[in-house]
Amino acid sequence: MPKAKTNRSAAKRFSFTARGKIRRNQAFVRHILTKKTRKRKRQLRSATLVSANDAPRIRRLLQG
Repeated sequence: MPKAKTNRSAAKRFSFTARGKIRRNQAFVRHILTKKTRKRKRQLRSATLVSANDAPRIRRLLQG
């Protein structure tokens, strides 16, 4: 049986917190920034957690 491989694209996008939850960066910060408020852009910079529904799928990609 070959070794299971970690999905490298997922590994670059997600990381685990100390308690085992999955952290992700937020979307909508790359371009078209002039129409977004300063507050919105500042809040988008902070990382957030993956939703509970998506977590098992992402966890399977990251186990290797």
